[in-house]
Amino acid sequence: MVGLCEGISFLVLLLIAMPLKYFAGRPEAVFTVGWLHGVLFMAYASVTFWAWGRGYIRARMVGLAALAALIPLGPFLLDPKLKAIEAAQSKSPEQIC
Repeated sequence: MVGLCEGISFLVLLLIAMPLKYFAGRPEAVFTVGWLHGVLFMAYASVTFWAWGRGYIRARMVGLAALAALIPLGPFLLDPKLKAIEAAQSKSPEQIC
């Protein structure tokens, strides 16, 4: 859920706030959306490292999550993989991925 919110905030920053700043002279849009995106990015990183520390995901998935955070649609592409891991772990206690 945090990844999807972070991904949405990144798209809003790139597709709405940045054009407002440069084409409409409204730099406060980038400040506000950028601040929110920063908070969500930190939450995304925290949840990712928490899941890794608990053994829910492996280091490879942490790397993919970090890469996904840098690509505009990355969290949306990673989400199905995370849901598959979650579903597999609910069936067995073993680590998947």
